[in-house]
Amino acid sequence: MKKLPQINCDLGEGIKSEESIFPWIDAASVACGGHFGDQESMAKTLELAKKYGKKAGSHPSYPDKENFGRKSMKISIENLIDSIHSQIENFQKESRDLDISMDHIKFHGALYNDAARDERLADQLTDFLQEAFPKSIIFCSPASFMERFSIKKGLNFKLEVFADRAYNSDLSLVSRTIRGSLLSDYESISSHLEVLFSEGKILSASGDKLPVNADTLCFHGDNPGLNHFLPKIRKKWWN
Repeated sequence: MKKLPQINCDLGEGIKSEESIFPWIDAASVACGGHFGDQESMAKTLELAKKYGKKAGSHPSYPDKENFGRKSMKISIENLIDSIHSQIENFQKESRDLDISMDHIKFHGALYNDAARDERLADQLTDFLQEAFPKSIIFCSPASFMERFSIKKGLNFKLEVFADRAYNSDLSLVSRTIRGSLLSDYESISSHLEVLFSEGKILSASGDKLPVNADTLCFHGDNPGLNHFLPKIRKKWWN
């Protein structure tokens, strides 16, 4: 891989050690009320982004705090888009108050995964983004319908690889219900990234090497090992 991707982290989700994460990332995707959060929590996370000079983007979700946005939801596309639009506008209100521009839009959890593999949903969501936020950068997964429609419609996007998640051989994420789906120690994440950086490939859980491009790497803010491994990972490759 010729150029190292940026590091982004899903934040604003109520973790206690959030400030300690900011020195080691480039951008934060901030929960904006769908799966977690409210105006107060957004403001606190955005204040930290400003303090440490980091970029910040909105992280909308299915409107499902009960399941932390990690289960697919039966909802009309009209209601879903209304909710996403409202979440992003709530983020923008807080970011404007702090004089922070919205760096990107990244869907969360089940919505992110559903939009990656559901052609119709990806088409509808990219239509919405093209109309409502035509200049925004969209974070999406490689070889996904979101990537395909972003290219087709001329949207700005960055391809995202999850640095702390295991992958299936079709580039989907291993279900969180399966042991080992979340990588939470330095050794496993370092091995994961070694293949990515040296060969431009992801090593799947079944041992296949899958070619990918990665503009941005995601770490999850609620990963229990994050504060242990992230500084070491950052220093190994970026510093």
